[in-house]
Amino acid sequence: MVKRSEYPNVLSYGSQNIKAANDIQYEVVKTALYPFITPENIIFNSVSFQRNLKALVMLKFVLILILLSTLSCANKNKSERATNTSQKTENLIAVLDTIWQTEQTPIRLRDSLMEIYGTESEEAAVYQKIYRKNHSVNIEKVKKILRANQWPEPSMIGDQGNITICNVLQHADQETRESYIPLMRQAVLNKKLAPRYLVRAEDRIATDKGELQRYGGQMKYYPETKSFNVWPVYDPANVDKRRAEIGLGPIAVFLKSRFDFEWNLEEQIQRTLLFEREQHKTKQINNNTK
Repeated sequence: MVKRSEYPNVLSYGSQNIKAANDIQYEVVKTALYPFITPENIIFNSVSFQRNLKALVMLKFVLILILLSTLSCANKNKSERATNTSQKTENLIAVLDTIWQTEQTPIRLRDSLMEIYGTESEEAAVYQKIYRKNHSVNIEKVKKILRANQWPEPSMIGDQGNITICNVLQHADQETRESYIPLMRQAVLNKKLAPRYLVRAEDRIATDKGELQRYGGQMKYYPETKSFNVWPVYDPANVDKRRAEIGLGPIAVFLKSRFDFEWNLEEQIQRTLLFEREQHKTKQINNNTK
């Protein structure tokens, strides 16, 4: 066992005392060699001291080279990841832009021709066929994006990317639209998707199924009154609470700014009750006919 002797400049090894060359040599041995070379391997004489000192210098040199190499690799990997992320973002934006154009262009042309030639015209039917063909491709592309990224970060696709994804999903069949509602809810909670897209998706599904909507985002034209009104809302008294939970403002403010429609809570409560009675009556009739 190596130990310090009673003399300041002497190291003891077993029964042999070897005096260090000077105080500087002793400090080098004490502070530098001890961490790297075990005491059992040290023989303190002028030759072994020089050899061990050279070994220490080489060891430090090797460690520095390893450190520099590690830092270089880390910076290279970081640069490569940044490049790959940038390329992935650019590619994703390009894909979404293509989806938007191929989805929306035939719809705009179809609608324009419907205004000129009528909804059943052959001219409009041409673009309706193109739209349906394009949509079948686009919905698969959107599904692939969502499988790979869950809901993409806003920094990757921007608001236009979210518009495109939600737009294509809204054109899909009922089952597909419903299957993506949980993912959209989580995206809203994670601040990846604006709440208005979730509201539109959920409330449209509800109206298409003939059910009460949750957030009050859908209006309907009622021929009997020749006016628009809110599609009946589930639990109207608490609609603002539900809207606030996902970051939306009061229903009255939304309807006034968007549709210039006055929200009357008492009226909407009565309309919901009437809607539920009609639903119950229809359900009983259907059960009796089975």
